Amino acid sequence: MKFSILISSFNKAKYLNKCINSCINQREKDYEIILFDNYSTDNTTKILKKFKHKVKFFKKRKISKSPALNQLDLIKHAFNKSKGDLICLLDADDYFNDKKLLILKKIFSKKKKLNTVFDLPIKIYASHRKKFVDKKKLQKNIWPSIIPTSSITCRRIFFKKFLQQNFITKFNNLEIDFRLNVYSRNLDKKFFICKKDLTFYRQVNDGIMSNIKKFSKKWWEKRLEAHNFMKKLFLKYNIKYDNKFDFLASKILSK
Repeated sequence: MKFSILISSFNKAKYLNKCINSCINQREKDYEIILFDNYSTDNTTKILKKFKHKVKFFKKRKISKSPALNQLDLIKHAFNKSKGDLICLLDADDYFNDKKLLILKKIFSKKKKLNTVFDLPIKIYASHRKKFVDKKKLQKNIWPSIIPTSSITCRRIFFKKFLQQNFITKFNNLEIDFRLNVYSRNLDKKFFICKKDLTFYRQVNDGIMSNIKKFSKKWWEKRLEAHNFMKKLFLKYNIKYDNKFDFLASKILSK
């Protein structure tokens, strides 16, 4: 059971050493690391030269002004270069616990019907660390506890199916973690939430979401887009979408 660790990157040079070393130092050694970069303007390329025998490194031009769609595009291209049975996603500013792949391998080997495993990350702030979320809340509702990209691992066949969905190039503001959370937890439903803290998730000022203030007009616009995404997806699979109050609130407050 081989792992493919897919890393998407743009101007994250200051975090790359920690990120890549956390992969190289895994106790489980059957893995490959594939990194796609959006032609970073920092010293990303220089840093990656140190890892040329460990990391398959590719550059890809941006396809959009949307960071979310660019991230999706990088991951799609990384997946097409991969050969692993299990797909681990990793943002370039995050890093893994050294036991992560070993624990994931045991889970997927034991639970043959699982398509996706989510682990609960430790949030890394400048001055402190914090547990991600109360585990009970995650089981009840997808709002608002979206498990981040670097804490998602999927079986190859499932991830390929996910990437082939026609919604994948639409909804400019929705990151891959939101899409995968919805698709896996609400539609596929063959997922497991691992109670161990296997990922370290940085809260940085230059992240995709960092410039959107909660309850601002932009925040409500994005929430409305998320509702429209879910409505369209649920309709496609003949599932009732029952979140009218929040949808109407988002529609009103996004204007």
